Amino acid sequence: MSVFDIPIDALAGGPADLAQYRGRALLVVNVASRCGLTPQYAGLQALQDEYADRGLVVLGVPCNQFAGQEPGSAAEISEFCQVNYGVTFPLTEKVEVNGPDRHPLYAALVDTPDIDGHTGDVRWNFEKFLIAPDGTVAARFAPTVTPDDPALRTTVEKTLP
Repeated sequence: MSVFDIPIDALAGGPADLAQYRGRALLVVNVASRCGLTPQYAGLQALQDEYADRGLVVLGVPCNQFAGQEPGSAAEISEFCQVNYGVTFPLTEKVEVNGPDRHPLYAALVDTPDIDGHTGDVRWNFEKFLIAPDGTVAARFAPTVTPDDPALRTTVEKTLP
């Protein structure tokens, strides 16, 4: 089973159907609207804009586990992302990324080490997981690694179909 087979709902309701991204690179990012890293939304949208035609999809996954920084409803999250950052990439339902109620998507992601060897729990909002077109986890990036970081961009380019 790959990441593309894991069920998760879309922010607007109904299944997000990750299987539709099979054959594309997928950058999964736990997001929050009241975080010091929230301006990364702009960079994530820029990545989506630049690489979408080459096979990248950014997937935002709202999470309220870090200092309650994503308290809004689905409608509030959607409006915030569109009004403040022009987000057009897909957003999932709000989920937990750590702990006993960790969503199965994150259960499949967290064993992948980042460049510093960190595995396990997501450390903060905007931690990034790059999924290869075959559904395997290609890379993990710390929350402080911005979407315009050369290492992230190089890895995305190498992972594109």
